[in-house]
Amino acid sequence: MGNRVYVFDTTLRDGEQVPGCQLNTVEKIEVAKALELLGVDVIEAGFPISSPGDFNSVVEISKAVTEPIICALTRAKELDIDSAVAALQYAKRKRIHTGIGSSDIHIEHKLRTTREKVIEQGVAAVKYAKKYVEDIEFFCEDAGRADIEFLAKMVEAVIAAGATVVNIPDTTGYTLPWEFGARIKYLIDNVKNVDKAIISAHCHNDLGLATANAIAALANGARQVECTINGIGERAGNTSLEEVAMIMKCHPSLNLETNINTKQLYPISQLVQGLMRMPVQANKAIVGKNAFAHSSGIHQDGFLKHRENYEIINPEDVGADLSSIILTARSGRAALGHRLQVLGYTIDKPKLDEVYQNFLNMADKRKQIEDADLKELMSI
Repeated sequence: MGNRVYVFDTTLRDGEQVPGCQLNTVEKIEVAKALELLGVDVIEAGFPISSPGDFNSVVEISKAVTEPIICALTRAKELDIDSAVAALQYAKRKRIHTGIGSSDIHIEHKLRTTREKVIEQGVAAVKYAKKYVEDIEFFCEDAGRADIEFLAKMVEAVIAAGATVVNIPDTTGYTLPWEFGARIKYLIDNVKNVDKAIISAHCHNDLGLATANAIAALANGARQVECTINGIGERAGNTSLEEVAMIMKCHPSLNLETNINTKQLYPISQLVQGLMRMPVQANKAIVGKNAFAHSSGIHQDGFLKHRENYEIINPEDVGADLSSIILTARSGRAALGHRLQVLGYTIDKPKLDEVYQNFLNMADKRKQIEDADLKELMSI
């Protein structure tokens, strides 16, 4: 098994399902071009049969983007697949993503059918789509809660029918990382034709475990990861692209490689936040505004002595601004002395001790101290 991981971005399909965050076609094209620059392997451009707008977006993204595979989502229905085929007509590299529920909960309470009929419908959808498009991805919806032996049977059947990628979604974000990893390993070990397809992980963040589950899947043999910029998506969101990309980069022991240009992570995060009017929280990993900010005195002193004391990622590696030292009442003399030096003040230790006391009084009143406050402080 190779160590190349394919990055499948669904910001424009699953991510765009966030209430109040819909994009028009022009905005979607802007995001798609940024995703191409980022180096994603697959862009899921939409669900063509769901609306004329979605259909049109898949058509226009197909025209605007050259490198990534353009993927269109369908249910396991011929009408859906016909719509996807038509929407993908201009794509240089195209993929149809079809599928059906795999858990007994979905089979009994959503589809109201039987396990046998679900496999039959899934196989028929793959065979039908394969007549028009070579690259077929099949999703086993709610695979996180499916009976594992039945799931293996389903995966084997759709690969035999021609699926090139099989998506194992943790649709409700319920699975624990070691459980999800074990599911992927079971499929790799027990599906006899598994070498004919790529196993993909599509994780949701309902319990805050999407990134951990995705990494567990990759560590156990999945070779495609489905994610979104900033982890946006329905309910609590999806696996965050910037998180999985940087985990693989920071942990060479995983022996996993992507085609992602990490210097584009921060710019595309900003673009998606702006277009979708959906700011990420300040403490969001990798792309939050405080991700490279240090405000406690002990951390600031350690950081100023050697960056790696408190940072495992160089902000430049993700295209972010330089690390920032935030001055508050928690800050120490080292940080204050450093900022004063940057502003051009030469100050000895006794003078620094005196200024520091005045600084603490000011910081208690003003919360965060900016350069203008320091200049005022030095004129006292």
